[in-house]
Amino acid sequence: MSRSARHGSPALERWGRHVARHAKAIVGFWVLFIVVGFAVALGATGTPSLFSRLDSGEIVVAGENQDGRDLLAQGGGSGFSTYTQTLTGVDLSDPAVASAAATAVQDLSAIEHVESAVNPFVVPGGPSTPDALRFVLDGDPASGGFATVVTFDEANTAEQEAAATDQVDAVFDGLAEDTGATGDQRGGLRSLVDRIIEQVKIDGQRGEGIALPVSFLVMVVVFGGFLAAGFPVLGAIASIAGALASLLGLSYLLDLDASVVNVVTVLGLGLCIDYGLLVVSRFREEMRALLQGTPATDATHAQVVAATAATMNRAGRTVIFSALTVAISLSGLLVLQIPFIRAVSVAGVSVVLIALAVALTLIPALCVLGARRLLKRGTETASDVGVFSRLAERVHRMPWVVIAAVSAVLVVMALPALRLELTSSGPELLPVGTPERTFYEDFRAGYPLLAGAEVLLVSRAPVAEVQAWADTAADRPGVESVDPVRELDNGVVTVGFQTGDSGTGEASRDLVDSLRSDRAPFDAYVVGQASGIVDFRATVADRALWAAGLVVLATLVLLFLMTGSVVIPIKALVMNVLSLGAALGVTVWIFEDGHLEGLLRFASTGALENTIPLLVLAFGFGLSMDYEVFLLSRIVELHEQGHDTRSAVTLGLQRSGRIITSAALLMVIVFSGFAAGDLLIMKQMGVALVLAIVIDATLVRMLLVPATMSVLGSANWWAPAPLRRLHERWGITE
Repeated sequence: MSRSARHGSPALERWGRHVARHAKAIVGFWVLFIVVGFAVALGATGTPSLFSRLDSGEIVVAGENQDGRDLLAQGGGSGFSTYTQTLTGVDLSDPAVASAAATAVQDLSAIEHVESAVNPFVVPGGPSTPDALRFVLDGDPASGGFATVVTFDEANTAEQEAAATDQVDAVFDGLAEDTGATGDQRGGLRSLVDRIIEQVKIDGQRGEGIALPVSFLVMVVVFGGFLAAGFPVLGAIASIAGALASLLGLSYLLDLDASVVNVVTVLGLGLCIDYGLLVVSRFREEMRALLQGTPATDATHAQVVAATAATMNRAGRTVIFSALTVAISLSGLLVLQIPFIRAVSVAGVSVVLIALAVALTLIPALCVLGARRLLKRGTETASDVGVFSRLAERVHRMPWVVIAAVSAVLVVMALPALRLELTSSGPELLPVGTPERTFYEDFRAGYPLLAGAEVLLVSRAPVAEVQAWADTAADRPGVESVDPVRELDNGVVTVGFQTGDSGTGEASRDLVDSLRSDRAPFDAYVVGQASGIVDFRATVADRALWAAGLVVLATLVLLFLMTGSVVIPIKALVMNVLSLGAALGVTVWIFEDGHLEGLLRFASTGALENTIPLLVLAFGFGLSMDYEVFLLSRIVELHEQGHDTRSAVTLGLQRSGRIITSAALLMVIVFSGFAAGDLLIMKQMGVALVLAIVIDATLVRMLLVPATMSVLGSANWWAPAPLRRLHERWGITE
């Protein structure tokens, strides 16, 4: 008797029979779940929608930058509740303009929920005074431009601020008309955040709109029929509904960044399609084995129940292993002390569980209801000779050459990752030309003192002491100019440094390093995007080894339980590191170096968003192990049936190659849909994961795995005697 039989799972078989006997009820439950999930998540039930509860902005971590921001907020200098109008083509010396601007400030200040309003015409002395010049374009009254800044009460609700903004816009309209302005731009941090959140929603809908129909067409080809192809797609729709609903629930427990939505929904979408493909394929294979050539119309209910039980016992086991590896990979992110990353981790694991539930309930139930029609076309009985077996034989004839060539290619692809630079973008997340991004770019260029310094020093030291130190700081690395010292509320004092690189470039980084290593002679915090990036790196470095260690250990244990070997799990981890390194390296080459900007429709910021490497490594590792499980489950099964290693690899690749290739193609389609979006962070994520999947499913699974297993031969299955005994008792195989 084979080990596969000895380690069969009565529980999974019983579950398969239960699903087969209650298929209609299970499908009915999921249909209701889909309707309710979308209704609740989109706010159709009268409750707040998911998108109304999202936030966006710089990824914050505990550290000096965040402490400084907290102090800045105490002084009322956060700037989040401001809304600004900039006008051009105005004669600032015209008394009529001065009168209109002063009247507008009075009207704005009278609006409910507006805390204050200011422009250069209400500053004592008028636009030419030093205090007023920061509200004047380029600090030059002859430039013909000025800004009006409205500050809302920070206690406002979103609805109150939206209503107040409408009234402010009406006053702004009148001001533009009364001054004869030829240019009128408006914006603020809140409007920028709202635009990013809206772009998340647009990109998500676009990605799903591309991924679902294209995936369906590909599966029609794979399965040879519309019905079988539709089952994984319906499962994917269920996963999206579940993902959105679960995210809405999590939004009451965690602060969710807008990009979390697309990150986790795309994962659920891809996994459901992959798992659906595997389950439907195995079900058809089991049905054909039971029918033994008899017409599909003659299939009995007992045969359908038996096929479902066998499918759950085999493909169901593979799906569970795969889901566990992905969940473990994402759970490793919980170790990192970064709220955004932890939110992705928790949300991602919840979506993986939904995908697992769909694969173990909805998909087999649909197979039961459509069993006879599923078998009318196509076959899952793969020939033992074909494209993949011939590829494996060629690899077996020169394994060392394949190992050397593929490893060299992967290392070369990974080299750009050695010069990885991180950033934390704001307006740059949006495409060039987006009104909100254009406003900020023009605002930074024309009103540097209003837009805020690239690097800011925040303190409660006496103003005179800060001023004395600031007078000596102009020669610091990266400094173009030093802003006037400002005294805010509650004794908070700030001095800003202009570096000319939007706060994320080399100049800002050099300045932050200088200010942190050569401290001011009073207690102070260094604040800005570059400072936040330094804290982010430090936080990751502090916990990265723990996170990686936990993921590696758990993955080794899982693969050992499946294979009974300690060699195969270690080899799988090494190959995954090579694969992910190559994907990250090419991503750096594209986005950091600015290659393919026209093709992919993005403007390089000279760096990757700081969360991308972590997310790519976590998601990419999980998905790589997904395909590893698909392939190894077949190889282990064949080896336990008595095949030698070379034969097991050849047949395993032949019998699973079509599924792995199809699953990888479908996952590429899913991620390509989101890479086609406009939000930079999602584009980087989508492209990086497409690269990870393509590299893993081709160079690694099709070439490197059979080559290394061929070289190792029987050593692939080695394990110390105590571990062999442990596997005899607790090991789980397909």
